[in-house]
Amino acid sequence: MSGRFRVVRAHLARLEELGVRAEEVVRRAGLPAAWLREERLLLDTDQLFAFWRAVAEVGGDPLLGLRLGGEDAIERYDPIGLAVLSSSSYRDAIERAGRYKQLMCPEEIRLTGRGREFRLQFRFPLKRELVPTVLQDLCFAWIVALGRRGTGHALAPLRVELSRSSVDRRAYEAYFGCRVELEAGADSLVFDAADLDRPFQTHNAELLAMIAPQLDAELAHRRGDTTAADRAKVTVKRLLAGRRPDLRDVARELGVSTRTLQRRLADAGLTFQQILEDARRELAHHYLLHSGLDLTETAYVLGYEDASSFFRAFHQWEGDSPGRWREQHRLPPAPRGSFPRPPD
Repeated sequence: MSGRFRVVRAHLARLEELGVRAEEVVRRAGLPAAWLREERLLLDTDQLFAFWRAVAEVGGDPLLGLRLGGEDAIERYDPIGLAVLSSSSYRDAIERAGRYKQLMCPEEIRLTGRGREFRLQFRFPLKRELVPTVLQDLCFAWIVALGRRGTGHALAPLRVELSRSSVDRRAYEAYFGCRVELEAGADSLVFDAADLDRPFQTHNAELLAMIAPQLDAELAHRRGDTTAADRAKVTVKRLLAGRRPDLRDVARELGVSTRTLQRRLADAGLTFQQILEDARRELAHHYLLHSGLDLTETAYVLGYEDASSFFRAFHQWEGDSPGRWREQHRLPPAPRGSFPRPPD
């Protein structure tokens, strides 16, 4: 995977406070011990996911992601957090977070909807493995805590939708201050449009003018480093929705000719068919474990003509049927715990 992403040292300090030793996390994640002494804590996508899986294993706390994401000490905010907190409104903050957090994590923040309800989702289009639940919880808790601090209100989503089959519902509802629905098609926060338009009491145009240009410059540099293969795979995943995109479709989306895209993939030793298959395989893992789609529906959204074609392709990838693979890799139910109620 291309790109290296930062781990915020404030997270390591917070983990230590919660009794999770950073050295043990690094060892469990298979990272070199010297990594903690590096000036900038950088990881690629696979290493980042391994890091957060190790955090969950070492911490042993099913609510650890909420505790980390709900961090409210302003002195621990990194430049990205300060820039987002300096936004003019909650909606502006979410859009700014979606732009700048790409420097720290291979994620997209999508806010979609109309009328009263807007759905916010964190997407990891370049992932090879399932998003660790502790990271998903951290993302959701962080975005809600941001809204509460910025607006000065005990803001709560209309509801939280989780693809997991089991959590400590009472603890999650206590933190988010709303209903939590399980076994949803995707992990989402659903907000009232009126809350998104609340102004931020923490709006600071002068601070934003100092921080934003630096972040924008770093983001532009990183986007320039993204490979053609990565951009093509992300585009294929976006276009895979009941149809099979071809090289021409992807080239059009990327704003290049089919010949140029084909040449760039060849320079990387890849073909478009390999990109398509990689994208389908990664999405298949996600749909099988994180959605309520049946196998026929999964085949359809992956662009296969029929379920048999999907079954044959999946057996070539994993050496097993998608149904058996799903049963063997389902995540175990999270143990129950407790968590304090949201601020008044």
